[in-house]
Amino acid sequence: MSTELTFLVIGKPVGQPRHRVSTIGGRGRLYLPKSHPVHAYKAAIKVAFTGVAGDWETITGPVQLSVHCRFAMPNSWSRKKRCEMQGTLHDSKPDADNVVKAVKDALTDAGVWLDDSQVALEFVSKRWSIMSQTEIRIRKCDPGE
Repeated sequence: MSTELTFLVIGKPVGQPRHRVSTIGGRGRLYLPKSHPVHAYKAAIKVAFTGVAGDWETITGPVQLSVHCRFAMPNSWSRKKRCEMQGTLHDSKPDADNVVKAVKDALTDAGVWLDDSQVALEFVSKRWSIMSQTEIRIRKCDPGE
């Protein structure tokens, strides 16, 4: 079994939104609108993972997760500004922690680990790029690290 895996998810990284509340019969229920783009993002993560997972076995111990988000620069930016901004830090929405929540949820559903509470080491970055994508690296840790 491989203890490390890196893969790319093409498309704009999307943050996990807060659940909405509605009442049915006097009882509250939490839900995410079916049209929210986070559903497509999570599905793309699962597809990308299963495409490279091979003989992946569900991790039962601590995990290191690295998530590198790349956001496409707006078309309205000049060529000069695009060259200057390539690879620089992206400091606007979505929040990095919300993107990681969506990634963890998708990887849990894909069977990478038993529960996302196993993620003991976590790194996330957001940068400007030519195209939007997310690079995800999963590594099984030794408990003694």
